[in-house]
Amino acid sequence: MIKLNRLGLLVVVALIGSPLAARTAAAQAAPAPAADKGAAVFAAQKCSLCHSLDGKGNAKGVLDGIGTKLTAAEIRQWIVTPAEMAVKANATRKPAMKAFPTMPKDDLDALVAFLSSKKKK
Repeated sequence: MIKLNRLGLLVVVALIGSPLAARTAAAQAAPAPAADKGAAVFAAQKCSLCHSLDGKGNAKGVLDGIGTKLTAAEIRQWIVTPAEMAVKANATRKPAMKAFPTMPKDDLDALVAFLSSKKKK
């Protein structure tokens, strides 16, 4: 049986924890596959005609930091039932946002993940 003093234990924990910490940090830095697909859905649905992200698109509908301002559930509601959300938010933007109630679930989930990942810097 191996006995470790405190210093030895700290060295072992540091050696074992370092690769794990590096993998965790890398995983957090890399966008999730759903968010990647959501970016493609955002482009395919031509969302940038009415909205902008990262300085690209229609500046009247800025979505920068939307993941900080709204929950994933609220973002989903804006996509599926925008008229209801406009009433809740007292939003008066014209033209009103088009609803996407029949968007395939995988696409909707990916788009919500993508927009939720847009946090304030």
